[in-house]
Amino acid sequence: MDSFSIWQGEQQVTQKLRLLADKKVVRRITRKAARRGMNIVRNEARQNAKMIDDPETAANIAKNIKVASGRVRNKDVISMRVGVDGGAAFNGRPAKITSGGDTRHWRFIELGTAYIPAIPFMRIAFYNNIDSVISTFAQVFSDELDLELAKL
Repeated sequence: MDSFSIWQGEQQVTQKLRLLADKKVVRRITRKAARRGMNIVRNEARQNAKMIDDPETAANIAKNIKVASGRVRNKDVISMRVGVDGGAAFNGRPAKITSGGDTRHWRFIELGTAYIPAIPFMRIAFYNNIDSVISTFAQVFSDELDLELAKL
């Protein structure tokens, strides 16, 4: 795809967004498209985690991988992330009760330690799917934007 066609597509989307005056609708459409795109990463991260999970333990990392909307100070920014529910902190507090059990050890698997090599399953899921996440986001955003404009 050449840069001219990308620029031309950006102009079309900008013109459509100007027709849609309600910021709440734009935020909802953007959030929906971002979540749909990141679901691709979540699904592959779950598949990768299933390959490394120990079936003899109660902890199930794949079950705890979720998509969440991130918090940012700027209200005009939409943030969507994929992570392991329950976090990774060993700070003396009891672990958060999650559907997949206590999986705070996931970061030691993902990043490795001085004693064990890293087996990245989250980063690989993201890097392998960047193009499909972007194209899914663009497609869903465009479709939802057209639906909202049809309502006007």
